Amino acid sequence: MSDIQRFNVGKRLSDMAVYNGVAYLAGQVPDDGKADITEQTRQVLSTIDKLLAEAGTDKTRILMAQIFLADLKDFGGMNVAWEAWVAAGHTPPRATVQARLADPDFKVEIVVTAAVA
Repeated sequence: MSDIQRFNVGKRLSDMAVYNGVAYLAGQVPDDGKADITEQTRQVLSTIDKLLAEAGTDKTRILMAQIFLADLKDFGGMNVAWEAWVAAGHTPPRATVQARLADPDFKVEIVVTAAVA
């Protein structure tokens, strides 16, 4: 049985756990809550790239993505950043829903699960 690895462990949560060849990321949020939806999404995707690299994997190995938008009117702007980021031929299954986020300045939060090489 493999051990569970936890990354950036805090009092309330870890940014990521890796177990049995799968990386489970916590919901990632933007650094700048005042930015527009496209920039907030870029920030979140950049953070996801960094976490996946720490686990020894990358966006081509994402098994599932869950996207939470504070307002569905931002769907188009979020997709601008998403489509520029996602690897052609490796688009993962994805769900996008509207949800009230923890900080009212956040427009997007993204959760991914990825296979670890």
